[in-house]
Amino acid sequence: MTVYREVPGFRPLELDLHLPSGPGPHPAIVYLHGGGWRRGSRRTTIPASLCSTLAERGFAVAAADYRLSGEARFPAQLADVRAATAWLRFEVDCARTFLWGESAGAHLALLAALDGGDVDGVVAWFPPTDLLGLPADVAEAGGGADDSRETDLLGVAPSANPERARAASPLSFVRGDAPPILLMHGDADDLVPPAQSERLATALRAAGAPVELDLVPGAGHRWTDARDVGALVDRSVKFLDGLS
Repeated sequence: MTVYREVPGFRPLELDLHLPSGPGPHPAIVYLHGGGWRRGSRRTTIPASLCSTLAERGFAVAAADYRLSGEARFPAQLADVRAATAWLRFEVDCARTFLWGESAGAHLALLAALDGGDVDGVVAWFPPTDLLGLPADVAEAGGGADDSRETDLLGVAPSANPERARAASPLSFVRGDAPPILLMHGDADDLVPPAQSERLATALRAAGAPVELDLVPGAGHRWTDARDVGALVDRSVKFLDGLS
């Protein structure tokens, strides 16, 4: 456990550093947990052994906490992700720097990469990408109507302040020179429907940016009902290995 950032008035922000054996430089990953921006921690990974597995495969991994929505409103979380990335680059001999997130963490990873971030690639598992369009996507997928997670993050319902919702959406920052992005999404996800990843992938392709989209048959949010989560980890590692 290491404190990577101290913001006056808030708890110290911590990360766990998992290092591969042997000397650097190593390809490095900042891992960002999910939990609807209001729960979870750096130790709630899918699968639970994810960070140690990535270290065994040669990656330096910083699993970082960030301020939850009950502690601070957006863009505080994005500032924390950028600080964790800067810490990793300063403290570890990094060959390349990647972001890997799930759900809310994937949303933050995409934002950090697309909104002026300097990273070499992103793995985004089941990310919200369009906060304004999310309620309609959930309704279309048969999920329950609940925008409280987004409201807690923004401090206002997305529909009540579309401009603020767009400013917190990766879809708003699509650019042709974006780093390579792998989007992975369960096709049965009704909490954050796959339309969110599909919409971003379409926009990135139209801009000429490198993006890959994998829809996982039968899988729900957090890979529930996925046949083989280990294979999804392998796919993601292969993607990053191709960029290293």
